[in-house]
Amino acid sequence: MESGQKRTIWINAGEASGDMHGAALIRALLAREPSLSFVGMGGPAMSAAGMSLDYDSRMLSTLGFTEVATALPRIAKMLWGTWQKLKEYRPAAIILLDSPDYNFFLARMGRKLGIPVYFYISPQVWAWRKGRVNFLKTHAREILCFLPFEQPFYERHGVRAEFIGNPLMDEIPFEELDAVQPEADLVGVLPGSRKKELYSLLPEFGEAARILRRQRPGTRFLLVRAPTIDETLLRELWPSDVPVEIVEPGDRYRAMRRAELLLAASGTVSLEAALIGTPTVVAYRLSDLTFALARRFIDVKYVSLPNLILDEQVFPELLQERANAVSIAGVAKLWLADPRLTANVRAKLAGLRDRMGEPGAPHRAARIILHDLDAFSAGR
Repeated sequence: MESGQKRTIWINAGEASGDMHGAALIRALLAREPSLSFVGMGGPAMSAAGMSLDYDSRMLSTLGFTEVATALPRIAKMLWGTWQKLKEYRPAAIILLDSPDYNFFLARMGRKLGIPVYFYISPQVWAWRKGRVNFLKTHAREILCFLPFEQPFYERHGVRAEFIGNPLMDEIPFEELDAVQPEADLVGVLPGSRKKELYSLLPEFGEAARILRRQRPGTRFLLVRAPTIDETLLRELWPSDVPVEIVEPGDRYRAMRRAELLLAASGTVSLEAALIGTPTVVAYRLSDLTFALARRFIDVKYVSLPNLILDEQVFPELLQERANAVSIAGVAKLWLADPRLTANVRAKLAGLRDRMGEPGAPHRAARIILHDLDAFSAGR
């Protein structure tokens, strides 16, 4: 970069986990180039890290094929506004996190405007709709991968990619958590960061809790609030006759470690739980049409990241009609009744951290991006 020249970077994150990872990346980029400014879409964590929010990530709250249809006018308006802002700002780079169906439109915009595009969090093209890898080959300057199997996948398809390690290795305070002993009969509940997840899963988790309390009266529950969800909604969807402790987002890791087991929506939280070492029942529901369509394209054995990485169903996966209170409570009851079962799960999780790379992923990403931007500016 030429001396005195200040650069602006557009970052787009449409999920709560993306907001967390985006904030860490912003801090790492500023550590290397303090004059950088950041605009785009994010949440409270990215705002606190120094980004000027053009769009709040909660505006992108749709999920799945069919759910997107009802939000198309709002999405179209956001995309048009983004196009106008990109032409106004002319950022030095566009960095895209999660939400690939939306962010692919921004990748197209970047290519039209001659702005290099980086994906920080790989789209899961290795899991479904693999034809999208050809899009990435022509529209992405580089894919910065969080999962160990992603770089070899991209290399086989001629896409420039690098495994930088997983940012969770920086964000989770392992030394502190490893000193915490799980508490018997304490169950943590993590129903997701999107309202659609909450409405479909939390009532089932709550009814499962009621069943467990009836069968094991000493069972206690922690309900972890995502940054995008209000406590009032959690309490509305949780059964009033089942006592529960609401855990704030900043205390979630300690709560996850304290629990003997977790009930969780599929997503980043399942990997967090696995790295922390807490056995987890993974549940997920989509609309029937969305799930029927997804089954035609999905090409992986498991849906949760720990199972994919370990290539074994270590965490039970209860999907669609199986994501019901009776099934969820059934697995949880077996685990609570027999500590040998949870001990076996913990043993299988023991080697997972070693597969996720060394701490420092955001700083490695910042170095790669800024070095490549200099090369891009120089025409290389």
